[in-house]
Amino acid sequence: MEAYFASRNDLILQDRSSRLDAYQLKQVSDVEKEADDIVRTIRTVEANSVWGVNKTTIFDYSPDDNSPNVFPGMAFLTARDIAVHTKVFHIMSKMPKGALLHAHLFATVRARKLLEIALTQPAIYIRTTTRLTPSSIKATLPLFKALPFAQRTNLTSLTDDAYIPGEFVPIRAARDNFDVSLGGPRGFDDWVISCMEINPSEAYGTHNTTAKIWAKFTSTFKVNEPLCFHMPIWKAYVKQFFLSSVEDGISYVEPRLSFWQKFCSGEDGESNIPHREWLMAYDGVIKEVKEDLKRQGRENAFVGSRVIYSTMRTDSPEQLEWYLEDCLALKQEFPHLIAGFDLIGHEDSLRPLIEYIKPLTTFQERQKELGLDIPFIFHAGETLGDGTAADMNLYDAILLGTKRIGHGFSLVKHPKLMEICKEKKIALEVCPISNEVLRLTTSIPMHPLAIMINHGLPVVLSSDDPAAWGSTGMTYDFYQVLVSSEVSGLITMGELARDSLKYSCLDDDEKQHALAAYNEQWSKFVEWVVKEYGTNLNKPARLN
Repeated sequence: MEAYFASRNDLILQDRSSRLDAYQLKQVSDVEKEADDIVRTIRTVEANSVWGVNKTTIFDYSPDDNSPNVFPGMAFLTARDIAVHTKVFHIMSKMPKGALLHAHLFATVRARKLLEIALTQPAIYIRTTTRLTPSSIKATLPLFKALPFAQRTNLTSLTDDAYIPGEFVPIRAARDNFDVSLGGPRGFDDWVISCMEINPSEAYGTHNTTAKIWAKFTSTFKVNEPLCFHMPIWKAYVKQFFLSSVEDGISYVEPRLSFWQKFCSGEDGESNIPHREWLMAYDGVIKEVKEDLKRQGRENAFVGSRVIYSTMRTDSPEQLEWYLEDCLALKQEFPHLIAGFDLIGHEDSLRPLIEYIKPLTTFQERQKELGLDIPFIFHAGETLGDGTAADMNLYDAILLGTKRIGHGFSLVKHPKLMEICKEKKIALEVCPISNEVLRLTTSIPMHPLAIMINHGLPVVLSSDDPAAWGSTGMTYDFYQVLVSSEVSGLITMGELARDSLKYSCLDDDEKQHALAAYNEQWSKFVEWVVKEYGTNLNKPARLN
């Protein structure tokens, strides 16, 4: 038997030797090992006490049992309120997370916060396609717009009998005069927020296919983007994104910034602020946040930010040419801000990369002429398809030299492509909760992330569009991944976070600085885990 168990252990070690954390696990310090052991113990205890693992067997099944199916890594929108009260979640909330490399800027700040900001802006107006009543409100979206002075009105209500559909009402007046039968001002807030977020009944009931949930998901941007494209809101939103990221332990952010709209509106409501002024404002907010943190003695908490220039897959190849030239011009003026280029939108229904090959290769040639470096960082393989156009995007993304792959959900169906990603160190920006909410998988244990990690593929965790599912930052994604595995532990989570800085678009010197700061944060964190939970695993979580 001794020889059998020796062979068994050897086989397990061989099988796990390709994992991204294999080397790190051999190099850990005593305190890291202790912290990892503590978290594994807590995870096991909570799997039982919180999630009910091993409480029953298949032989206890009863057809009359209507209790919910609760388990670690279950559907996020129903697990969220349970997870936040766990010790593992508390630990993950304190963990330094490195860089956020895949997030769409206008879905990173909580909907309630965005609404609070919007309510302070006199230029913001709202209209609906029908008068709001108890029977119409659930099917009606709020339509926001910044209006110039000449178009502003003195209307007072969306719910009054006299309201004419399509007329604009000042947002503050619309809220203040929201009919009591609809909940008054609080009912206004709840209605707007519900249109910016996906709720459990939508994700797991009425919209439980990828096409249906993407229709709901897309509608959230129809509500929030007109607000975000108003410069006074834009600045406040970006600052809130940075601050909430820092508070979540994220030190660098590289969001997709959508440039499909060519102008933002200013305080006067006129839509005349071009892209270059967006980046000037973005740069200003970065400096402001850094200065504030420096005064607090937290200089290393925020390395900074760059943006990935993005536009929609709805554009024709000819239309795309304008955006590519615009990206080149912005890179020349703001070389420290433009990280790369991407095409965004629902891969299954919009144009595949192959339709854009001519303008994209011309873009690469233009970079050589101008002495620029703007890597492609493409969304690809965010699909259930096998050989579909969305799945085939993976081939074109790799052939075009993409630096990273957004999602890459279907990549594990392609052994050669996995091999190439590993050899060329093409990191996969994996967004577990996003993939689950948007119905590519029903839970995190079913997600291909474990396959990617076990094959040693470069992986970075990201949150994609957290505001759409009522969260911010990356704690929830790290939590869902950690509790869904018996193999990955705290060391794995740390390696994923460290890799996010390695695969970022920071310059080499900036990366070294960011990694040094991260290592210092990590050391303090594992010491905190040991101090906080090492002597008393029964200590309750303190959520602060």
